[in-house]
Amino acid sequence: MAAPVYPLWVTRLLSGQWRQKKPPGLRPTRPLVLANKVANRREQAGEATCITEMSVMMACWKQNDFSDTACAKEIQMFYDCVAKAEKERKNQNEDTLLPRGSLPSSKVNKLLRRFPQITRYV
Repeated sequence: MAAPVYPLWVTRLLSGQWRQKKPPGLRPTRPLVLANKVANRREQAGEATCITEMSVMMACWKQNDFSDTACAKEIQMFYDCVAKAEKERKNQNEDTLLPRGSLPSSKVNKLLRRFPQITRYV
């Protein structure tokens, strides 16, 4: 009596040919290296400053028919507050991390320009 003839897929399954290791079918479309820059992302807006000085200045303008000369003291107080807040913001932004614990994109770009990626070997 002759041996039964099985389909080809059954003989491959029984012989273990399906379990052969093959290289992955996916190939990267780009080289697997970091880029030399990242996208510019806007940092999260901080809290508003000088709100009280601005409201005092606008109330003075409304009372004095939008005259700058009558509200010079309030305008100067507002400008002083803005200058002080801007100075604090620049001092804080020197080399500090964001509240999330990451660097802003401008600092990352500066570091990547300083230490570029090697894309070819000598």
